[in-house]
This record gives sequence, structure tokens and C-alpha cells, in this order.
Amino acid sequence: MSIPTNIAEGCGRNTDKEFARFLQIAMGSASETEYQLILARDLEFLPKDSYEKLHNDVEEVKRMLASFLKTLRADR
Repeated sequence: MSIPTNIAEGCGRNTDKEFARFLQIAMGSASETEYQLILARDLEFLPKDSYEKLHNDVEEVKRMLASFLKTLRADR
């Protein structure tokens, strides 16, 4: 929930610099999610096959955020 919420908040800001800041915060939230998945797997709250799928999804979100940030910064 935190990742898209930060992206949405950044969209409502006035400058690309502010937007980039919120994309960075969203990246941090993605890293938190990554850790929470690892913890859930290690505590056996999450089956390994579910963990793999969700982990891959989070990695893809992080790649998309990184690409978006790179594009946003290149436009300056």
C-alpha cells in the first residue's frame, strides 16, 4: 500500500524534484516489503513458491521505479 501511495503523493507535487523524492520513498517502501517477505518466508508464514512469486514481483516494481527515476532525472 505504501508504494503506490507515495507515487500518488509525488504526482501531486509541483516539481519533478519533489516527485523524484517521493519515488525514492516508494523505493524504500519496496525494500521494506522485500524484507517483510523474507521474514514471512523464514518464519514459515509464507510457502516458498508464494515467496518466489511475490519476491519477483517486488523486484520488478523496484526495476520500474529505478527506470522511472532515471527517466525523470534525464528530463531535467
